[in-house]
Amino acid sequence: LYADPGALALMTAPDAKPGYEAIIPDGAGFANEVAARVAIAIPRYRPGKLVENIEIPILFCVSTTDSVTPPGETVRFAATAPRGEVKTYDAGHFEFYLGQPFEELVRDQAEFFARHFERAVAVPHGR
Repeated sequence: LYADPGALALMTAPDAKPGYEAIIPDGAGFANEVAARVAIAIPRYRPGKLVENIEIPILFCVSTTDSVTPPGETVRFAATAPRGEVKTYDAGHFEFYLGQPFEELVRDQAEFFARHFERAVAVPHGR
């Protein structure tokens, strides 16, 4: 799944190994492996291609410094979402899982859901 730069793995960005290992709980029986079929599927996985068809509110939380999933393509696809909102963060791919970046991300997500849930409840169903 992850390894140092230059090694054979799905994620070999400089922050992949330390970042992934930071989120594995102590004592967890984690195996650093992934099925080979994932390596074949990833290049074909393009969820952004359908974003323009999503009619409900959607929040894109994008790391501006992500070395695993660079932000450019995500931001371009997000711009095609009719009701899309983009929040950007100066936190790496794995930083979102811990500490202050995690707290900021969850706060923004909770605010987004509360705001849109409140609107959905206020509008009578079927109108």
